[in-house]
Amino acid sequence: MDLVPALEEPLKKVLGPATAKVMAEHLGLHTVGDLLHHYPRRYEERGQLTHLADLPLDEHATVVAQVADARLLTFSSPKAPRGKGQRLEVTITDGSGQLKLVFFGNGVHKPHKELLPGTRALFAGKVSVFNRRLQLAHPAYELLRGDDVTETVDTWAGALIPLYPATAKLESWKIAKAVQTVLPSAQEATDPLPESLRAGRGLVPLPEALLKIHRPHTKADIEDARSRLKWDEAFVLQVALARRRHADAQLPAVARKPKKDGLLSAFDAKLPFTLTEGQQKVSKEIFDDLATEHPMHRLLQGEVGSGKTMVALRAMLAVVDAGGQAAMLAPTEVLAQQHHRSITEMMGELAEGGMLGGAEHSTKVVLLTGSMGAAGRRQALLDLVTAEAGIVIGTHALIEDKVQFHDLGLVVVDEQHRFGVEQRDALRGKGKQPPHLLVMTATPIPRTVAMTVFGDLETSVLDQLPAGRSPIASHVVPAADKPHFLSRAWERVREEVSNGHQAYVVCPRIGDEDDDPKKSKKKPSPEDDAEKRPPLAVLDIADQLAKGPLQGLKVEVLHGRMPPDDKDAVMRRFAAGETDVLVATTVIEVGVNVPNATAMVIMDADRFGVSQLHQLRGRVGRGSAAGLCLLVTEMPEASPARQRLTAVASTLDGFELSRIDLEQRREGDVLGQAQSGARTSLRMLAVIEDEEIIAEARDEATAVVASDPDLEHLPGLRTALQALLDEEREQYLEKG
Repeated sequence: MDLVPALEEPLKKVLGPATAKVMAEHLGLHTVGDLLHHYPRRYEERGQLTHLADLPLDEHATVVAQVADARLLTFSSPKAPRGKGQRLEVTITDGSGQLKLVFFGNGVHKPHKELLPGTRALFAGKVSVFNRRLQLAHPAYELLRGDDVTETVDTWAGALIPLYPATAKLESWKIAKAVQTVLPSAQEATDPLPESLRAGRGLVPLPEALLKIHRPHTKADIEDARSRLKWDEAFVLQVALARRRHADAQLPAVARKPKKDGLLSAFDAKLPFTLTEGQQKVSKEIFDDLATEHPMHRLLQGEVGSGKTMVALRAMLAVVDAGGQAAMLAPTEVLAQQHHRSITEMMGELAEGGMLGGAEHSTKVVLLTGSMGAAGRRQALLDLVTAEAGIVIGTHALIEDKVQFHDLGLVVVDEQHRFGVEQRDALRGKGKQPPHLLVMTATPIPRTVAMTVFGDLETSVLDQLPAGRSPIASHVVPAADKPHFLSRAWERVREEVSNGHQAYVVCPRIGDEDDDPKKSKKKPSPEDDAEKRPPLAVLDIADQLAKGPLQGLKVEVLHGRMPPDDKDAVMRRFAAGETDVLVATTVIEVGVNVPNATAMVIMDADRFGVSQLHQLRGRVGRGSAAGLCLLVTEMPEASPARQRLTAVASTLDGFELSRIDLEQRREGDVLGQAQSGARTSLRMLAVIEDEEIIAEARDEATAVVASDPDLEHLPGLRTALQALLDEEREQYLEKG
């Protein structure tokens, strides 16, 4: 029987089933190795205390502080026995500020005995606001007794107390105790870095790094550990990507060279405008790739409205000219239908192959989505097999087994962050030889993020807007501080409509019962007064606007839970100018193109991410009239959420915003489920700050893979890679 390596030992064996269950469910930790790689978020020095003044609202925080004052208050309560309830209010201090802790009901007795003035302890709980002051309600706490020689001193032996990313179910100090239990296993960690690389950069061995990150004696220990662990993450990920690039470069592909006087020339001849310099440069990069006998793998980044679709369409036409077919994959049906509409409009009679009135050089452009009727679907499939159709536009339905191509030469994937590597591969398998691949994204991505998330692709950037796009003015509307600003916002919408234009109103929630966050099982307790109200909902707002400030205008709603036909009908009416105001969720975030829509009001704008706001805003000002985007929020002026909105309002440069976004949020949120699970492995690496490490790791990884593609001489690296790829595969299974 094989012995399980120490780091793969399941936590339930080591820590017991109850703790292991919470760790698996809430923190995604299953093995000893997972726990060793769950690093402290920061460290508290015994002699120094957290700045209570800097506590993040609505987050779980752990603080080390001293009790300044504790008082037990009695208040009348019909629910309490004898009509009297008890509340314990404890004030803790750290020199930078004070924080109130509140305990209610039966929960007051133990803290009343233990939290005496002068006591030092770790406190953990969710930071909320009550009566305009920060507080922790019912925090968990762990006393720090200098004289208690048993476990507290063991656990907090160093001068630096590690504070871990924790959850309500598992406080930081419980995680610390669990880490203490498994720390001896760190000695058996296999080192993924080649010895020469480690020595060359003066990095400490992996077991030492794990020891120093969890039990540092000095700040220098933390630095040593961090620089080592960052290299691990950057290097293993870059090796995975370099191997992918290496494997792709070995694949054969059919070179697709556009022929003279074909479909592409006919299309270019009828364009009513000239391509921007950027479009010409990127087109050349793409055409050069298409002409080689290895598959192109290119990421096309471009701001909303920079003309990516035009560049992609020209690439598709070039492939059709060369005798191949092109498929464009969109994340939603609405988007696939829109691409189909706009591409057939752009092509005109060139898209009418085989029909009367079709041009001499023409092809068929077909749409294939899951909700199509059987007859339409059959015809589309037939057109693909017989090569009647040179271009197909569709959703995931294109990946299904039934879909056969005559000769698939190019795959264009729109809005890449919604597609996994596996889906790209499935579509790629439909060609006789691997087709060329062009991935488009409208989310501007800083260079190192592109290296990390899309490291298996070459990158092209379109960074100028085509002529004829209008500027967009953006303003923050502080609804709570200045209610009259909101009234003025609705007046502005009426003005736009009276000038013959249209407007969007975007809300974070639909508002039908299924997704009502108010329907939580919890009984409200006094401290819940501070809970925020649920996000504003499309159905409520549409109703209020139609009866109130926008009375008399044609207001319609659009959201993801409507039947596809209804969605399409609503979009058609809006595009045709029959609707004045469309109240929608973020379904309009990508690809909706209505040049006559000039104004957008985003309700509860603080509930959206920076890049999402930027995407949404790109839906207005698409015609000749200037665009207006109003970001409505109730957040106070000093809050980080408000600062984020001010940043969005102050610049239209998506690359600048994506940097701000990354600096303000945690990496994981931004990289999200970007395009595979690999990002979940970034625990220590910050893709903006660690630009140099990522760039160097990419070079090192490329060199290692070139000299030893199967990593035969690097067993430690092979193991680490295996773990990373397993995690990636698991992500896919979960995503279905």
